[in-house]
Amino acid sequence: MARQLTLGDFSSPLEAKIEKTEQEPEEQSETVTRRSVRQAMKQALENKKYFLLSVDYDGKSGRAVSKLYDPESGELHVLYDTTGHTSYFLVDLEPEQINRNLKIVKDKSFKGLDIVSKVDPYTWKQIKLTKILVSDPLAVRRMREHVPRAYEAHIKYFNNYIYDFSLIPGMPYVVKKGRLVPLKPNVDVEEIKRAFSDADQITQEMALDWAPLFESEIPSVKRVAIDIEVYTPMMGRVPDPFKAEFPVISIALAGSDGLKGVLVLERDESVNNMKVDSLIRVETFSTERELLNRFFELVKSYPMVLTFNGDDFDVPYIIFRSLKLGILPEEIPFDVGENDSKYLFGFHVDLFRFFFNKAVRNYAFEGRYSEYNLDTVAQALLGQSKVKLESSISDLSASKLIEYNFRDSEITLKLTTFNNELVWKLIVLFSRISKLGIEELTRTEISAWVKNLYYWEHRKRNWLIPLKEEILERSSNLKTSAVIKGKGYKGAVVIDPPVGVFFNVVVLDFASLYPSIIRNWNLSYETVDVKDCKKFEDIKDESGQVLHKVCMDRPGITAVVTGLLRDFRVKIYKKKAKQKDLDEERKMLYDVVQRGMKVFINATYGVFGAETFPLYAPAVAESVTALGRFIITSTKNMAFQMGLKVVYGDTDSLFIHEPDRKKLEELVEWTRQNFGLDLEVDKTYRYIAFSGLKKNYFGVFTDSKVDIKGMLAKKRNTPEFLKQAFNEAKERLATVKTQEELEKAIEDLTNQVKEVYRKLKMKGYNLDELAFRVMLSKDVSSYKKNTPQHVKAAAQLRELNYQVLPRDIISFVKVKTKEGVKPVQLAKLSEVDVEKYYESVRSTFEQLLKSFNVSWDRIESTVSIDNYFKF
Repeated sequence: MARQLTLGDFSSPLEAKIEKTEQEPEEQSETVTRRSVRQAMKQALENKKYFLLSVDYDGKSGRAVSKLYDPESGELHVLYDTTGHTSYFLVDLEPEQINRNLKIVKDKSFKGLDIVSKVDPYTWKQIKLTKILVSDPLAVRRMREHVPRAYEAHIKYFNNYIYDFSLIPGMPYVVKKGRLVPLKPNVDVEEIKRAFSDADQITQEMALDWAPLFESEIPSVKRVAIDIEVYTPMMGRVPDPFKAEFPVISIALAGSDGLKGVLVLERDESVNNMKVDSLIRVETFSTERELLNRFFELVKSYPMVLTFNGDDFDVPYIIFRSLKLGILPEEIPFDVGENDSKYLFGFHVDLFRFFFNKAVRNYAFEGRYSEYNLDTVAQALLGQSKVKLESSISDLSASKLIEYNFRDSEITLKLTTFNNELVWKLIVLFSRISKLGIEELTRTEISAWVKNLYYWEHRKRNWLIPLKEEILERSSNLKTSAVIKGKGYKGAVVIDPPVGVFFNVVVLDFASLYPSIIRNWNLSYETVDVKDCKKFEDIKDESGQVLHKVCMDRPGITAVVTGLLRDFRVKIYKKKAKQKDLDEERKMLYDVVQRGMKVFINATYGVFGAETFPLYAPAVAESVTALGRFIITSTKNMAFQMGLKVVYGDTDSLFIHEPDRKKLEELVEWTRQNFGLDLEVDKTYRYIAFSGLKKNYFGVFTDSKVDIKGMLAKKRNTPEFLKQAFNEAKERLATVKTQEELEKAIEDLTNQVKEVYRKLKMKGYNLDELAFRVMLSKDVSSYKKNTPQHVKAAAQLRELNYQVLPRDIISFVKVKTKEGVKPVQLAKLSEVDVEKYYESVRSTFEQLLKSFNVSWDRIESTVSIDNYFKF
């Protein structure tokens, strides 16, 4: 096993030298030499500008350490805490009660007690609590079990440190007397005051505090993307990174400073004879150990390492392979954590984990990629793909191996550099908003970002962060039943759609409906159904039933934060991103800002309705959806009264057939006057075809772009032959402009479906075209009861000694066997179960055809499928 190094081991080149020379035991106090060197470092850091990228805990010194990036030198530096800050948690017990608790006071990590004053978020009144101080953050986990209620005991120490000193990762600071002092840019105060003129005083003050987050420059951190290739004896086998049985045959590096290099084991083919891009520097090695040592030498000059799936493969493989070859642990600049892989000379960002975040995919990149592998993401965002291979890595020529390996590292780097470093700037902006360090941010879901933001704001206000069970005690009284199984309360309203085609349909959309509801109705865990309040407002649903009461005495924290982000985005940054008198670089930055805000805004409602969220407040989530139903239903009824024909509605939008423009304007004004909400024309369809099912339609915009909702061929695991057929149908239907053209297109569509049937019968598709591709979400052995088809296929691969790991994409076909499926690697075309594929064709096209008033019976009766295939 690799050793567990702490952050301090290789925090900077100078720190690395200290560690190598002293080799002091963990429990031994610092030597005079060590202290003097650190003092010299502190003095060298003074009065210079740095960007704080994260805070961590150094177990050897028992202190928090801030990791700072110097934009001038491109180097990373560390700043150790000098305030004596220590780990702690809070209890609502008197000190005398705690002193009698021997399991607390006799614990080796117990340091003492302190009395603190906190604000109760429900009443805004001061309350007294006892702070239990401990020397080791890990001690909190065991000590909290010995008290009835332990507040703020689940927070990671380094995050606590960030909260207590109001630090913001991603922001610029200057070091003064060993402390970080924020550097704030000039902001347009008057612009902010105008944008928030209708807000309460607290929101206006917070807007001025938040403005620097969006206006401060974002540093371009020096970084290198790496990718390894490993010899594999079997085609399709992925080596186990923890066994590291096979040699690393090449490592590619692509640096933001222009480095283009591939380190490769010697082959029969000499470097001079290799047909390789002349800009790529190729180094060959006679031994694998020499190759790895050279890699370590090169990578250490970068403060940041980028990988794509490096947490699960590249980094652990490098570590365990190096140890197998006898390389000393202290010579390896990487380490394996519990859920991640660390780069000890700086930061390791696994871009797979970042792009796997659904909020990033859906809101920052508008769902442009449907799968999470490097090839799919790169094609969607860069228009560039991996090098295509027809043989295994082990069988490639040296030239092809180098080309393939370097391309992977190159596109990994480009994912952070394209569009003026869009992705990197998003990461930094997300860090600023969430207050998470960049490594933790890129490895966690949006709920962790939102949680951390709220915790930071609680601490800044000196609010006590409540326990989850305390929130539930006050906020679990639900009044509605869920329509969808698994939900605790009734969700959004969806108006039943008709069946058929409608030309000239306009969609009216409520801009950020749920976030706007949260802001306008002051919804928050500490404002809904509270007792200590003078002014209440009823929360009603579409039937007029009063579900909850919200306190309007004081602004709720969720309402303030959500409103801030919404107004910053809508009133300032969406406009700035299109402002003609700004230079392109500034406009692109503002586009990054508004994209980043959109991610947080759209997550606000969702996290508060999730049981796993620590601030989970069911009554708040139920209030949001109830008000949403009330608003959309009221607006639909008013539209009918005005003579507008509403053909469909879903959550926050209404589809109106052949609308009168003047009446649309009247409806928009009515919603503004009655609800304080913005209703706007979101899109216009040349025509739209409804299947009669909710969230299921096929539409063509006026610019001929196609919009598909709910139809199976959009799913990423649809076989390629069906995707291709569906895309051809989509392209044909996109050309339709009149009812007459539509009739001809429908005829073409029915003929196309028959042709798909014919090719299936004649085995006209190959296995890759017939394959279903589904990601394996967990280990094969963890499936005990229900075994999905892709897991059955994965199990067959494992039986034949193929390495199958979680998050692998399993490709399988449907066959006539007991299991019903086979992985593509093991299947033959003759085994394919054509009848099952007929069912897939029907399930894919039936909904589309139904939208055009074509029943499946019409397809089968026109030419009987059985007779059609008699030859």
